[in-house]
Amino acid sequence: MNPAYKDKGNLQIYVTAGEGPEPLAGARVRVSDPENGNILEEVTTNSSGQTPFMELPAPPLERSVEEGKAGERPYAVYNVTVSASDYQTLHIGGVELLPTARSIQRAALPAATPNGFNVRNILLAPHALWGEASSRPQEEEVKPLPEPGGLVVLPEPVIPEFIIVHAGHPDDASAPNYWVRFKDYIKNVACSEIYSTWRTEAIKANILAIISFTLNRVYTEWYHGKGYNFTITGSTAFDQSYFHDRTIFEEIGVVVDDLFTTYITKEGISQPLFTQYCDGRRVQCSGLSQWGSQALAEQGWDAISILRKYYGSEIYLKSAEKVEGVPRSYGGEVLTQGSEGESVRTIQEQLNRIADNFPAIPKTPADGIYGPSTQAAVIEFQKIFHLPQTGSVDFAAWYEISNIYVAVAGLA
Repeated sequence: MNPAYKDKGNLQIYVTAGEGPEPLAGARVRVSDPENGNILEEVTTNSSGQTPFMELPAPPLERSVEEGKAGERPYAVYNVTVSASDYQTLHIGGVELLPTARSIQRAALPAATPNGFNVRNILLAPHALWGEASSRPQEEEVKPLPEPGGLVVLPEPVIPEFIIVHAGHPDDASAPNYWVRFKDYIKNVACSEIYSTWRTEAIKANILAIISFTLNRVYTEWYHGKGYNFTITGSTAFDQSYFHDRTIFEEIGVVVDDLFTTYITKEGISQPLFTQYCDGRRVQCSGLSQWGSQALAEQGWDAISILRKYYGSEIYLKSAEKVEGVPRSYGGEVLTQGSEGESVRTIQEQLNRIADNFPAIPKTPADGIYGPSTQAAVIEFQKIFHLPQTGSVDFAAWYEISNIYVAVAGLA
């Protein structure tokens, strides 16, 4: 490892049995230095399929927060090998680690085959701010809406349950399509496009731009209207950077959990604004400058002020009223100790079902009363799924509990 790496970051590996959420306990995880092959950590996963956070060397913080320091790669990369009895062995190269930050790397292990080659290799693409510069063309902020009778004509923007991401040129029929839950897609793109070491207000501004860009593609049926069978591509030549297996930065994930139903729009239009953006250093564009947003946040600007600088003073934020894929509607009340009623019972029932797969979550009586045992179950859920450990259920926690419940109950 580069001896100049004096700072530290933290890395956790989350191992699942296949692509679903089923945790794989007792998996063996090895983290090594890609430069010399030295093994730095060897650990096993707990009952939730997770390793402890491992402290590892990372580059100096200033490389990832100051535009002028971008001449050297601002994050460390590690190789990770995951193995378990009766499962394929997985090698992941290019796992990203930023200083003072927490990285989470998902490792999905398929079952071993009797006579197959039971080793899978994944090489993660470089971060968009470090790798090849974006080349996406300029587009209009407001798009024509689809004709009546189109595939999906929405009366207002809706947060879809899934985004279908095409991993290649739109005309490349050999490239796979990935069905990705909306919030997971936004986290992946945000972690591909910006650094978690940035100021929180810059992270918020960029995430809101990413959400609005995505929802504009959804609402206007941009690709479906052209005859394609996907929502968006994963290429910065056309859309936003998406790599299916990439490392997720916890700090960015927490902001996405809070903002994923919020988008940018203007008076007089019914669609999310098409929020063009670029890095602002190697590529200039008419929309948000990613590095510029970080510089403004360092000066004390808040997210909406940053967005108005780049998209105009008339923009405002709006929340989608409908979120698809949640089995029972969120009532709007934050549930905490002392809360009672059907919403509490719903959370208790869902957490008890999730606990069958994640036994670290204590089971609680489904009595509709939010007492200490319910709070303990919520805190453990929040810990496992990287939400703020408040012990209360706000919209972000409700949505994530519902998502995991649907996945483990086989209702999706």
